[in-house]
Amino acid sequence: MRGLDIIEAVSEGVNDIAELAATTGMTYSTAHRILSALQARHYITRDPVRGYRLGRKLLELGSLAYSQIDLVRLAHPILEKLAKDTSDTVHFGYAEKGHVIYLDKLSSRRAVEISSRVGGMKPLISTGIGKALMLDADEDTWRLLYERNAHLLREPGTLQQWLLTMRNYASKGCAYDLGEDEQSIRCVAAPIRDSSGHIIAAISVSSTLEHMSTARMEQLETAVLDSARQISAELGATIS
Repeated sequence: MRGLDIIEAVSEGVNDIAELAATTGMTYSTAHRILSALQARHYITRDPVRGYRLGRKLLELGSLAYSQIDLVRLAHPILEKLAKDTSDTVHFGYAEKGHVIYLDKLSSRRAVEISSRVGGMKPLISTGIGKALMLDADEDTWRLLYERNAHLLREPGTLQQWLLTMRNYASKGCAYDLGEDEQSIRCVAAPIRDSSGHIIAAISVSSTLEHMSTARMEQLETAVLDSARQISAELGATIS
């Protein structure tokens, strides 16, 4: 139980051993002993600058937990309704090593073809889902993504334009693809959050420019955000 207390305290941002001992009501020596055991099993790691952080073992277990929940099965009915209501292509994906990996795709009822497939990948930087997955990142992370991958954008613009765009998306909780991936495609995307509030996936509604005027994209924000919130609620997220 004391080990779990320490893991939960670290997950809430407590990163100093003395503060961990005080927060959990342990002595310094007890906290140190348990931390050492947790580090040995990779549940906790220690960063020289940021102090104690959650370790890779918890990422592994978290991934297993989500696979057991069967995220795609849980989200699919909500995505089906969104696709039916909009008549557009709906995507569902998560982030991995600078890319979006598509977990689900519901094709448009219109005569529209979008070059994506379940199991396929596209760059985070150039897709609506990719940007939605990055909404909680800090500006240093946004800057690094731009510096590494701006060459993948159809129209790169400047770093300052990119940062301004991401600030705007973060402020409203959803993101657009304005032709950065394919010049004729537009989409509106929103993040999926887990019970801790972290972004773990994202959804989008996509179509061609013919069916996606700026006005329609703005109108779609509500439907996309509502669907994302429904999936997040199924995962235990607190919906405000």
